[in-house]
Amino acid sequence: MSLIDDLLAEGEPEREFNPGIAARLPRKRVAAGALFRDTDGRLLMVETTYKPTLEIPGGLAENGESPYDACTREVREELGIEPAIGDLLVADWVPAHGPWPDGLMLVFDGGILPEEHQSRIELRDGEISACWFLTLEQIEPRVKPSFHRRLAACVQAVKAGHPQYLQFGRPLAGHSSSSRL
Repeated sequence: MSLIDDLLAEGEPEREFNPGIAARLPRKRVAAGALFRDTDGRLLMVETTYKPTLEIPGGLAENGESPYDACTREVREELGIEPAIGDLLVADWVPAHGPWPDGLMLVFDGGILPEEHQSRIELRDGEISACWFLTLEQIEPRVKPSFHRRLAACVQAVKAGHPQYLQFGRPLAGHSSSSRL
């Protein structure tokens, strides 16, 4: 079934009990990226032209776009490749900070990136200036602490075989990092 079929199956949208309330509801930014690894377990990191820290391939979901679709679109736009993207590894809520509203950062499993895809990476959208496979230790001084925690949780999720929920890169207090969602 398609998304349109699923929406039709839901029936008529519910009407607002208080007109205008939907427009006043808070909005969150949602971003999604893919965690690609090489056969040595290093992580694929990209250097962007618009921020001083490293990132994983990915970006913001557009209005009406699912986070998974945003992830696959951004990987295609940023790297020029279309590898299979797997299941969710981490959902990380980040608080508002400076001009940025709070948001939900999702990381999907890109798996081990085959050599055939590595050799075809083409940085063509102007947002990415370089990419490398790096260890968590090599990444740490080049990212914000919360993002390093998120990456470490992604590596843990791959090993554990199930996703994790984080708040600013940390598991919920009193919850094991190996707890299932």
